Amino acid sequence: MTQMPTPQEPGTMRYALGDADDPVSQEIKDLCLGIRLEVFVGEQHVPFEEEVDLLDEAGSTLHILATDAEGNPLGTARLLQDPDHLGQVHLGRLAVVKEARGTGLGARLVREVETMALVGGSVPITDSFGQPTGEGEVTVILSAQEQAMGFYSKLGYEVVSGESYLDAGIPHQDMARVVRGPVR
Repeated sequence: MTQMPTPQEPGTMRYALGDADDPVSQEIKDLCLGIRLEVFVGEQHVPFEEEVDLLDEAGSTLHILATDAEGNPLGTARLLQDPDHLGQVHLGRLAVVKEARGTGLGARLVREVETMALVGGSVPITDSFGQPTGEGEVTVILSAQEQAMGFYSKLGYEVVSGESYLDAGIPHQDMARVVRGPVR
């Protein structure tokens, strides 16, 4: 009988903007990149030059790092926001280290991206009188590896066109979900 992984509650979620160059932000970005290199380059054989791109350093990019209680890196995600396209963001580079898979951490990272997207990239929802309700709406788009589409479907994401394409030699499809909620 296969033993299920023990849930690992992250000690914290930490954040860094792509263009931040202070020591704390740089450490977060380095740890996020380390996870991505381990998962995508090491395990999935994605070429390094395809994994790392200029968006990593963009001021509108938010890197999210999940760590355990001791500060060990467990997972990461990248939120791309475009100020010219308010109400639409891109979730990418979601990776969880092998030891933390199956614990729910990936879903927690997706929900964290959605929360941060509402804060920084949503459009306000108004009532029938045009008054803001204090809530926002944002469409989160992602490029899902086909083998991970079931994971995203369980989180409410739907296939956009059904068109399969190769990214780094791996079959992908675009998926999206509209997220609504309070804007903090």
